[in-house]
Amino acid sequence: MNVVYFAWVRERIGLPQETVETSAATVNDLIAELKQREERYAAAFADTSALRVALDQELSDFDAPLAGVKEVAFFPPMTGG
Repeated sequence: MNVVYFAWVRERIGLPQETVETSAATVNDLIAELKQREERYAAAFADTSALRVALDQELSDFDAPLAGVKEVAFFPPMTGG
């Protein structure tokens, strides 16, 4: 699946996106896998309360299933202005 990172998540990980082979069942499972990769992922996902997630461009929850999902995007909460 394609994993996309925005704003400070992208800055901490150092990539705008990547293709990930995963056996994760939920977004939380995917985060756990990513955090095990390297310290930069652990730092980016240290506080998931400061993150939002979209599955195939639809806002979702961290306990959402990943079955059939083609794209997961992580980003900080958006503010208007």
